[in-house]
Amino acid sequence: MDKIKISTAQFEHRNADKTYNLSVIEKLAQKAASEGSNVIAFHECSITGYTFARHLSKEQMLDLAERVPSGESTLKLIEISKKYNIAILAGLFEKDENDSLFKTYVCVDKTGMVAKFRKLHPFINPYLTPGDRYCVFELLGWKCGILICYDNNIIENVRATKLLGADIIFMPHVTMCTPSSRPGAGFVDPMLWQNREDDPTSLRMEFDGLKGRAWLMKWLPARAYDNGIYVVFANPIGMDDDQLKNGCSMVIDPYGDILAECRSFDDSFVTAIINPDTLVNAGGNRYIKARRPELYRDIIGQDHESEQKVVWLHTDGK
Repeated sequence: MDKIKISTAQFEHRNADKTYNLSVIEKLAQKAASEGSNVIAFHECSITGYTFARHLSKEQMLDLAERVPSGESTLKLIEISKKYNIAILAGLFEKDENDSLFKTYVCVDKTGMVAKFRKLHPFINPYLTPGDRYCVFELLGWKCGILICYDNNIIENVRATKLLGADIIFMPHVTMCTPSSRPGAGFVDPMLWQNREDDPTSLRMEFDGLKGRAWLMKWLPARAYDNGIYVVFANPIGMDDDQLKNGCSMVIDPYGDILAECRSFDDSFVTAIINPDTLVNAGGNRYIKARRPELYRDIIGQDHESEQKVVWLHTDGK
């Protein structure tokens, strides 16, 4: 494998405005390509918007969703990729031939669609169907995987994707700044976003505290370190429907160190060099080889009652 340059982006998407969102994706992809990046990744549902979908009926979801890869948005991504010679990863709502709905993330390059992944643990809308398989694919000589947002909180998903061969895992999110049972969690006041030019300090303190980045740092670097992988984390900045998101898109290496991170309030990206030598030298490489599956194979695989509750879908408590 050769070294490659991967960019991760953040921007303030518009609800259901695919034309606008794709225009921002194109603008950032063009700039990243001009600076020598080979790949650029965007956040979960970056094409369609995300949190507003909690209000949509199945008919409205079907109107918003597209077939993949034959839909207009995926074809537009491929067009952009060809135009600027950069691989692009972005998310949208997908519908299949049976009108089943999925939260989907695609990777395209100048040759067409490279990979498609359906979120394993979707919850923003009750009509979404969970994906039923992991996704590992080759991109520029590297084995890559995709896990969307909540998928990464179930640690078995990250380990399974690594064991299937992934050395880079793209982790698109729409996360942070939402209520939770964990200490310090909660919404960030949208007025701070409106006042960000006059008072950036108050907004940054909220974004970097336990409502945002400080929580992310409790677990995200560990996913990279324990599994000996590069993590490409992408998250929106600004208003997502009526909720404020804090960006912090970043690339983390197999040591758990942040190589590059978006720190502005603007639509932006950062770029990091991905080095194959780091994979061998990182501790996670040794830990994978030292596993003793005979001790825990039946424990990890045992049946259990699955439960998933999400409490932050509505700001009014409903």
